[in-house]
Amino acid sequence: MRARGIRIRHRGCEPQVHPTAYIAPTATLVGDVRVGPRARVMYGAVLDAEGSRIEVGEAAVICENAVLRGSAVAGDQPVLLDDHVFVGPHATLLGCEAGRCVYVATAATVLQRARLGAGSVVAVGALVHARTVLPDEYFVPPHTVALDAPVRLLAPGDPGLAEAVRRVGFAQAAFGVDAEWTDRISRYERIAEVRVAEFGAHADDEGVNVAG
Repeated sequence: MRARGIRIRHRGCEPQVHPTAYIAPTATLVGDVRVGPRARVMYGAVLDAEGSRIEVGEAAVICENAVLRGSAVAGDQPVLLDDHVFVGPHATLLGCEAGRCVYVATAATVLQRARLGAGSVVAVGALVHARTVLPDEYFVPPHTVALDAPVRLLAPGDPGLAEAVRRVGFAQAAFGVDAEWTDRISRYERIAEVRVAEFGAHADDEGVNVAG
């Protein structure tokens, strides 16, 4: 297994890959990314630590075109995957933690500071919102939204969804931005500015040559 993907040194840190792991040629690892024994990172996946870190446990599987991103703009928000975690194609995990044997299905999303208990499942197209805590072996059904701790589930058309999301305080949790819920233009302008500054650090990135 010589394929080690595209590895990029970012903020002085470069990815570390266990010799028994497989990184597909078109997968991209950026910054302080640590891939454990027998892990598999498949084609088109992006693991971007930003100013934090990403840790992938033993025999974890990250499928095609999944995105894992850490951050440090609103405190340290690493992405931490325990052993035997499965991340499906086109899934997105941002600054969150997954216990052992968690299953995140195709196109599911897990947001900042969420914690997924061991053996929990986030089914196809589901969203685990910021700061949500899933108990061990908890099941989030397809295309539903999980919020809060203790967790509760809402369907996409639930009339209480907008108010529930407002109470999460996503902009503050993810970006350190405090703005009125109703002032969307100001809020998203400030969020974009935070990301512009954070992503600007990539201007100094360097590719890492991999022997073999």
